[in-house]
Amino acid sequence: QVQLVESGGGLVQAGGSLRLSCAASGLTFSSNAMGWFRQAPGKEREFVASINYNIWNANGPSTYYGESVKGRFTISRDNTKNAVFLQMNGLNAEDTAVYYCAASRSNVGVRTTPEYWGQGTQVTVSS
Repeated sequence: QVQLVESGGGLVQAGGSLRLSCAASGLTFSSNAMGWFRQAPGKEREFVASINYNIWNANGPSTYYGESVKGRFTISRDNTKNAVFLQMNGLNAEDTAVYYCAASRSNVGVRTTPEYWGQGTQVTVSS
């Protein structure tokens, strides 16, 4: 059974930072692209970030970011631990949402139609 378990959410003041973690099991982690999405009350699900499993640049696996978080958030993965992370800096009230971990065997599909989802972790940014 595939399981994605998020952790690291919580309450943080504007301008602060949080690091989210996602532990994966029941799948071949190194063969899956991983991603993060978020959803705020009354809003559509929003793509946050993704990281490839088999397409690399000089510094590591290729990464992609939503326009609203580009330059502030960083996604990374550790295949030895079956984990993906999201470092969030410069948080503001618009970042308040439930954050979901996602996985897919497609580097493109993970950004649109992931195969697996976690249950989510709440991130609340206070002003």
